[in-house]
Amino acid sequence: MKLFIVEDDPGIVENLTRFLTGEGFEVASARTASGALEGMSGDVDLVLLDVGLPDGSGFALCPELKRRFGVPVIFLTASGDESSVVTGLELGADDYVAKPFRPRELVSRVRSVLRRTGRASSVIELPGLRVDTERAQVTKNGQEVYLSALEYKLLLVFLNNRGRVLTRGKLLEEIWDAAGDFVNDNTLTVYIKRLRDKIEDDPADPAIILTVRGLGYKVGL
Repeated sequence: MKLFIVEDDPGIVENLTRFLTGEGFEVASARTASGALEGMSGDVDLVLLDVGLPDGSGFALCPELKRRFGVPVIFLTASGDESSVVTGLELGADDYVAKPFRPRELVSRVRSVLRRTGRASSVIELPGLRVDTERAQVTKNGQEVYLSALEYKLLLVFLNNRGRVLTRGKLLEEIWDAAGDFVNDNTLTVYIKRLRDKIEDDPADPAIILTVRGLGYKVGL
């Protein structure tokens, strides 16, 4: 998926580009409204748009981007007051994130908008494993796999972070309130084992959820 950042702060652009690239997105950027109109193309899936730009307002640019490219827009701005939020949404923005924001929250908002606008596939596939997030359905080699709510949430955390090593602390943070279950370090081990038992060909020698000794876990396929 290709994201386009319109932001005049080079530090924010650099940090966001590095983080979003690490999350698997292709990223391009512009620092002005005119630069965005010149640099945008039809293959952009979503725009992250700052309200305050050197040559104009993001509020003015948003409807123009949507008219020309039909692209979803998330506003990024230091102004989180109600009137600004309402203005942005009435101009057609798909979401509104106030600075400073947590990168993981922003990625979650981006993926939510992509799903809502039909630009992100609801199906995630690995060799032998298929996850339909719209139906919350998991199949392995064509056979449906029944997961508990917490096991399913844990699987999605792994699949949404392919290429990254996830510490046990990060996993606990991500699944903390799933299904209302209390999860501590010991029960996390149990849930990972249960998940491997259900999705791995050989749970004793896993190929999907790999242990990274001394660090945590990562998706191996």
